[in-house]
Amino acid sequence: MSTRETAVAGQFYPASANEIETTLKKYNQVLDGYLQTHKEMASLKPKAVIVPHAGYVYSGFTANVAYKLLSHSDFKHIVVIGPSHRVYLKGTSVAMYDSYATPLGPLKVDTSLIQTLKEKFALNFVPEAHHEHSTEVQMPFIKHYFPNVGVIELVYGDEKPENLAKIIEYLLKDPQTAVVISTDLSHFYDIHKANQLDSICIDAITQLDANVLNKGCEACGKLGVEAMILAAKAQSLQPKLLDYRTSADASGDKS
Repeated sequence: MSTRETAVAGQFYPASANEIETTLKKYNQVLDGYLQTHKEMASLKPKAVIVPHAGYVYSGFTANVAYKLLSHSDFKHIVVIGPSHRVYLKGTSVAMYDSYATPLGPLKVDTSLIQTLKEKFALNFVPEAHHEHSTEVQMPFIKHYFPNVGVIELVYGDEKPENLAKIIEYLLKDPQTAVVISTDLSHFYDIHKANQLDSICIDAITQLDANVLNKGCEACGKLGVEAMILAAKAQSLQPKLLDYRTSADASGDKS
């Protein structure tokens, strides 16, 4: 049995199961009150979500909104797709492990679906690409909301969005499969510049217009977002903005 061990527990998110659960409980105390007065959002049942991957102190609340709504459906497979930050990678790598470690306990890896994807889309396994925080930070949320789901981790590098979109389209045809796209937006700007740049990314998503991404969106996972836009249009999915925040919301520092 092979396990994808944690690489950033205690850095990007708590290494303690109790601390993670306490954090999610605090998020949901705020979110549940909001959803009680926003019935339209509370009734959503997304098939795919775009979520951030910074440290939980900055991005955790926003990510939790997406996972809370994703949990309105009983998915059997969840595929997490994120960019490679550490190593150069040609194409897309699929994590060939039997389980995925989290502080909340292991997640089973959907090895059967992995084999199908490898054969259908000629995916490779590049082990060094899977010490990746963009995908790992999603797994505690998934373990909390979907303890028995089968997960797949896809990490992309030098890839064409059209290629990744074909994989996403294939996955979304299965009503029991959900897709998670991991990306942060702009980095290291003051609040006004960050809002300006981030609004370009958000407009592209809410308009399902990939061309808008090239007008200044600086998302580190822009390729994954573009692939999701292409797949959403092909599958006639409708976008919905759930939450948007910057680090200033947590730190109070707008510089």
